[in-house]
Amino acid sequence: MSTLPSITELRAAARVVSIPMRVTFRGVQHREALLVQGPAGWGEFCPFPEYDDAEAAPWLRGALEAGWEGFPAAVREQVPVNATVPAVPASEVESVLARFGPVTAVKVKVAERGQTLADDLARVAEVRRLLPAAGLRVDANGGWAVAEAVPALTLLAEHGLEYAEQPVMAIDGLRAVRLELRRRGIPVLIAADESVRKESDPLRVAREDAADLLVIKAAPLGGVRRALDIVAQAGLPAVVSSALDTSVGISAGVALAAALPELPYACGLGTVSLMRGDVTEQSLVPDGGWLAVGKVQVSDDLLERFAADPDRTKWWLDRLARTRDLLGSA
Repeated sequence: MSTLPSITELRAAARVVSIPMRVTFRGVQHREALLVQGPAGWGEFCPFPEYDDAEAAPWLRGALEAGWEGFPAAVREQVPVNATVPAVPASEVESVLARFGPVTAVKVKVAERGQTLADDLARVAEVRRLLPAAGLRVDANGGWAVAEAVPALTLLAEHGLEYAEQPVMAIDGLRAVRLELRRRGIPVLIAADESVRKESDPLRVAREDAADLLVIKAAPLGGVRRALDIVAQAGLPAVVSSALDTSVGISAGVALAAALPELPYACGLGTVSLMRGDVTEQSLVPDGGWLAVGKVQVSDDLLERFAADPDRTKWWLDRLARTRDLLGSA
């Protein structure tokens, strides 16, 4: 994109929404997002509130790519999608899975603060009981130390895991966990998420042999095109995931997954199912474990229904202005 829209243009096109969650996810009970409409369609700016402006800036660049440039050509018309089970009690797993419909893969959140490994084991065991043939992966969001991750994954591996996403936070820790699991003969691959999107050098995790695959999110990496470039340079398989977006944000993830030359794993793009609302009447929720590629038609009525209150709208517009300044002229 040669010239970015001005803050005046962005403020005029911006709408802020607050959508209640069906279940608490990463401590979030209402998901807030700023949507902006450009000549190519709608973009979504929704970095979590605790992120500083520098970390939020790539998210804005991704939203501007969607709204002012559009997405690269797709090589597939639909993408496979996994269900996502938050850190709920095992007794609630079935009701969470029911919202996703038929799926062939499930990601389960583990290592939640305030919970125990016994909680994780019970949750994962219940998913496996309900879906004995599904691909199963766990996501710790860097919540373990190395000394905790290896024994935890050794036990969780008994349920047949495809991979473990970000078991520890630091890249050297990821590498240590990966090598120790190999030494013990535990067949769990290591996937890097935060170690890609939160690093100033997103390729370091690949150079240091710290992961078997990458979990890629379009928004935190600055848009679909930059994410594609990172995957190409890393030379590792990629799973495309979302950041708890509305269907507008999910459409960017779908565009990324659709443009990847290879897509060996089902993607984490079904999280709209965890919300009690959306900004479109045709929500991007999986149909038989798949999402179709295409643009989202945003509803003015739903923008009004889920409009954030004036204080939160001002907070997002102020954040938009500060973040736009960080992007400069291009």
